[in-house]
Amino acid sequence: MSQNNYKTQSEKYDFLSGQHGGYYRHNFIDHAYLYNLYFPPEAVFTNFKDQIHDLVLNYPVAQAALAKLIGKIIDQPATRIVVGNGASELIKIVSCHISGKLIVPVPSFNEYANAAPSGQVIEFPLEFPSFQLDVDKFAAVATRVKANVAVVVTPNNPTSMLIPKPDLIRLAKKLETHDCMLIIDESFLDFAENPEQISLEPEIENYPNVAIFKSMSKAYGICGLRIGYMLTANSKFAEAVRNGVHIWNVNGFAEEFLRLLPAYKQEFIESCKQVRVDRDSLYKKLAGIEGMTVFKPDANFIFCRLPDYVQSAPEITKKLFTEYNMYIKDCVGKTQPDSDRYLRIASRTEAENCQLVAALIDIMDLKTVEA
Repeated sequence: MSQNNYKTQSEKYDFLSGQHGGYYRHNFIDHAYLYNLYFPPEAVFTNFKDQIHDLVLNYPVAQAALAKLIGKIIDQPATRIVVGNGASELIKIVSCHISGKLIVPVPSFNEYANAAPSGQVIEFPLEFPSFQLDVDKFAAVATRVKANVAVVVTPNNPTSMLIPKPDLIRLAKKLETHDCMLIIDESFLDFAENPEQISLEPEIENYPNVAIFKSMSKAYGICGLRIGYMLTANSKFAEAVRNGVHIWNVNGFAEEFLRLLPAYKQEFIESCKQVRVDRDSLYKKLAGIEGMTVFKPDANFIFCRLPDYVQSAPEITKKLFTEYNMYIKDCVGKTQPDSDRYLRIASRTEAENCQLVAALIDIMDLKTVEA
């Protein structure tokens, strides 16, 4: 049921733009949140329904058993894994309680910086206007400021760009000599081409100063279940993070999902393929808008710069919502030059993506260009 704290579409936009979820209650098309529309399969929900009494009435398992469940899914020892109530819980522990000084490229996912105490975060600007990460410059700055934790998100949010695996390996080795842990956030990696070849998860034992963070909400389409994990071969770092979570930090529905997931591996792979098909189609359509700068995506969303002669990103975002009931994200809250000219658009189904592009063209009064 909708929570009607608004009377007009404009008031609805103002209300929702201050929220951090619960969008499904308000009847609009969500091109803002970033998740897999094609997973989990209906059989998972049927299982939840069949076991709802047990899942609600009983305590879930604790950390050691949860780590074994994740370990079965990613083929890693449980001792290397810490399971969080979403990756955000683990980010809070590392940024707020473990890191002395943390460095992160910007623009990026804001929570790493937001969770850290004031004065303990160094923001490293990505190359502009390409938004590529120069890992050698990044390592040099991390060393100079004596950061003990460095963070990279790949593919990055909001740019949707992947950092090449050889660059990440070189960065890890440079930081290792300066006693700096490298957090690699791979939350969107399943949407990239050949994710199993570009992830550092299978080789984690080779990099003792690397910890991989993974939000399962995005790739597995389970935002409401709140599951994330950290993987590292650094036992001291793993124990420090593990000590920060409470005994029952993940609920019974999330535990049951982890037990079910291995049976749906092929369905998951196929769902990610479909996400890539839809995303690539959306990318081509957006690139066909006259004057729009569209960055080639590796995740399930598109980063683009508006033409200079149209309204600002916040104005376009609000107009799209008020006139077409579609919600996208502007990048004003990100640390980057000209942030009010950039949009982040989540890919949905082909039909919804087509409707979105048509609506954008209409409200910007622009034309498409021939491919």
